[in-house]
Amino acid sequence: MGGDAAIDRVWTVPNVLSFARLGLSVAFFVFLERGDFTAACVAFVVAASTDWIDGWYARRYAQVSRLGRILDPFADKVIVCAAFIYLLAPMLHAGVRGGLRPWMVVVIVGRELLVTALRSFFEERGSDFSAKFSGKLKMLLQCVAAAAGLGGGGSVTGGRSSSSLASGGGAESASLRSTGGRGIHGSSSPSR
Repeated sequence: MGGDAAIDRVWTVPNVLSFARLGLSVAFFVFLERGDFTAACVAFVVAASTDWIDGWYARRYAQVSRLGRILDPFADKVIVCAAFIYLLAPMLHAGVRGGLRPWMVVVIVGRELLVTALRSFFEERGSDFSAKFSGKLKMLLQCVAAAAGLGGGGSVTGGRSSSSLASGGGAESASLRSTGGRGIHGSSSPSR
């Protein structure tokens, strides 16, 4: 197969893995919405592991494609950014100030948007903007942090897993349980 035909292929193993990662992202969202944090964590870990596999396979078997150069980082950004947003949301809802702060999520999402814009800019001009070791390490560390938060490790949410927060483990719910439903101020509904 010629060079242009190979680079324009859509149905390569790495691209199928990237499409699968997007599908797992949807499953991840559904599990989170249902409160099944164990299944969400498994879907996240499997999805994140396909990132390493598809890149290795593309390079090893010369299946790098134009679509893959766009699809792979897009799928990464969807799963990672969504994980951090979903980890933050229950904390904000419960009024808990844990280890994950809104500004941290903004920095992660903003950095991902910036890299996407830069990749488009440089690759449009014929420059290679492939992921380097530092970018791969950043992805690994983000995935470990997100998986720890999803799995109840508490390292991302300041000692409380997002699953306990979402299921009523937040400070507000704890005060309602410990005061017989009266809340901190003696009323049955917490004041804001």
